[in-house]
Amino acid sequence: MTQVTFKQKAPETKMEPMNESPVSSMDVVEAFDEFMQSFEAFKQANDERLAEIENRVSVDVLTEEKMNRINSALDQQKSAMDTLLLKQRRPSMGKNALPLSSSAREHKQAFDQYVRKGQTSGSYGSLSRLEEKALSVGSDPDGGYLVPHETETQIGRLLADISPIREISSVRQVTASTYKKPFTISGPSVGWVGETESRTQTAAPTLDELEFPTMELFAQPAATSALLDDAAINVEEWLAEEIQIAFAEQEGAAFVHGNGDRRPRGFLDYPTVANDSWSWGNLGTVSTGADGAFVDSDALVNLVYELRAGYRQNAHFVMNRRTQAELRKLKDADGNYLWAPATGIDGKPTLMNFPIAESEDMHNISVGSPAIAFGDFTRGYLVVDRLGVRVLRDPFSAKPFVLFYTTKRVGGGVQDFDAIKLLTFSAS
Repeated sequence: MTQVTFKQKAPETKMEPMNESPVSSMDVVEAFDEFMQSFEAFKQANDERLAEIENRVSVDVLTEEKMNRINSALDQQKSAMDTLLLKQRRPSMGKNALPLSSSAREHKQAFDQYVRKGQTSGSYGSLSRLEEKALSVGSDPDGGYLVPHETETQIGRLLADISPIREISSVRQVTASTYKKPFTISGPSVGWVGETESRTQTAAPTLDELEFPTMELFAQPAATSALLDDAAINVEEWLAEEIQIAFAEQEGAAFVHGNGDRRPRGFLDYPTVANDSWSWGNLGTVSTGADGAFVDSDALVNLVYELRAGYRQNAHFVMNRRTQAELRKLKDADGNYLWAPATGIDGKPTLMNFPIAESEDMHNISVGSPAIAFGDFTRGYLVVDRLGVRVLRDPFSAKPFVLFYTTKRVGGGVQDFDAIKLLTFSAS
């Protein structure tokens, strides 16, 4: 029986981020090699399964168990490799960071004193006065102080690294609570005309105004006094790393199926119609032809080519890991696997040569579920970030721990309804 192993990396110690050992390129290369070996073992097991179906009409239980075990190992190895890559790419906010202006340095030093000691005034000046002096947008009157700009940038970069929908969508930063965007549904009438012929008046374009309100997202990491007193700890980097997962998980779920009530509106929350009857305001769907299953790979081909050519150039598949595990088994008419692993360490797996964005918030395969999305999300989905991340220090609610109530405002929604298509697992 084929043996599949993978290395389990030691868990990250969040309380001591400055002492974390760096990730070497060799670690990433070894993880990638192990993943590729597992995929070859998976293909061999799946070929055995398909041969048994062809010869016996039923699959041997041991073969099915072996393939599922390898499939699960593939998912775990991919997750471990993504974690190593994220740590390797993590930018430094310490001594190697870019030099700051005098005002930014004052704000950073004053913010550091606020986080560590709760001081809002001192040798570095008043934090409130510094924010007013900088004319900072996003300072709300309901309490809290803006994090330094480089910390906000670090948070945004980390979110883009681990939030799959944010990574492939358009992101717009605004200073108002709502972003309004006019969108051309149909352009003006045009036509050919001779040099001396009269010109008829053309029809005006049809516009639609889309609104994207920003909603408050919060996280509340806790720290001990010992951590805050340790001068070796970069508290801004610690804060950014602590809130990244909480923010990414919450907004990632909202971008997929949020209902727009106190959160962004996800693309799966919009009304859907069969793509043959598509109209603006709806997302077009393609069915697999069977309830809760694939009939063959034709459904994926139909999904790809229901999307207009202009959108296919930058298109992604979006699905969760369970759906991706099923797609690894599919072959085309020539016996080639439709799913392929990344060709490089920093790449993405592909399906029919289109990259896959793995979102755990997508539906599992079931009767009628839209478990796979395909489209140009850069044109199709918009993430709106209101400038400013605020922190309110709370040393009282959970003594002896110090809580940091951290908030940012974010919105999102579909901006081009023709750029995203859904595959539904239904008979019609």
